[in-house]
Amino acid sequence: MPHRLSRREFLKVSSAAAGALAGVAFTGDFPPEQYEDQPLRMGRVAYDSISVFDAPKLNASTVGYRFRDELMNIYRRITPVDGPAYNPLWYRVWGGYVHSAFVQEVQVRFNEVQETFPAGGQLTELSVPFSQPYNFDRYEGWTPHSEFRLYYGSTHWVTGLVEGPDGGAWYQLTDELSDTFKYYVPAQHLRPIPPEELAPINPDSADKRIQIDLTWQTLTAYEGDQAVLRTQISGGVGGPVPAGSLSADTPLGDFNIQAKTASKHMGASRLTDTLGDRALPGVPWTMFFEAVGGYAIHGAYWHNNFGWPMSRGCVNMRSDEAKWLFRWITPDWDINAVESSADWEARGFGTPVRIIKT
Repeated sequence: MPHRLSRREFLKVSSAAAGALAGVAFTGDFPPEQYEDQPLRMGRVAYDSISVFDAPKLNASTVGYRFRDELMNIYRRITPVDGPAYNPLWYRVWGGYVHSAFVQEVQVRFNEVQETFPAGGQLTELSVPFSQPYNFDRYEGWTPHSEFRLYYGSTHWVTGLVEGPDGGAWYQLTDELSDTFKYYVPAQHLRPIPPEELAPINPDSADKRIQIDLTWQTLTAYEGDQAVLRTQISGGVGGPVPAGSLSADTPLGDFNIQAKTASKHMGASRLTDTLGDRALPGVPWTMFFEAVGGYAIHGAYWHNNFGWPMSRGCVNMRSDEAKWLFRWITPDWDINAVESSADWEARGFGTPVRIIKT
């Protein structure tokens, strides 16, 4: 187990954290001194590679490529009339134009290190484009986690503070898959989410319901007959179902929210919701509506192509909108009542969900 920080050690490493984080071998090439007070709009490539075009249209000439986790300055957002209609958003970047489908808009925001945590852990959100988690083993010491990185907007439970491989303050994260599944990232990369940010929305409204239209790839939340949220989503891609696999179609019919959790580990053949079957730790604001297949509504940080089917059957939303919906739906969840990892998920017969094709 890595060395846990005493009060004196915490003060020492937290005061030196900004300088320590400048060592890019552990954390990615965005040291604090380079980004402080710079309101950059940036995009992270969220796929193996994307094309750079000489004009904002899909039949334009390709002039280059950008590769997974490359960061690009976004100079301008463009929505040309020739679309594509479901997602007409393009970005002007250095050298040309990229379609937004696999570009995650990100920021670099560093955070003060938190010394103490609630008994059940501190819910946090990654506030840098990506962070490389590390494992610690008493024999091998510190080693990069080989299966995944953590990405902007993903959510994680902090359960400890240790001295990291660079001598700075690193948080211990406990994965919701198991209390023994732990890894570590620089503490400044995670923003603690205050309880007031998760307060229920309109909790006294008894007539809440959700309708998802897979034809138009939309989700509408109603209170009675009044729509309080209407947005684009990405449902399942469908197609043949390999032996032993779940259907990649989003199921049609009437359901209810059965469970919700602020952070969920998906992918890598477990509740898979990505076309590449990669591990997806910290999927934010997950709301399960079908238990047998594990289908859920949740935020997505691995694409930006809402309005088009993209998932293995779940319903992908923009993370900020998924967070709003998470707070609005039932069953209720009180982060102030979290005493252990058993309280990270709320269960119950919750808000009705109707999924249709029109």
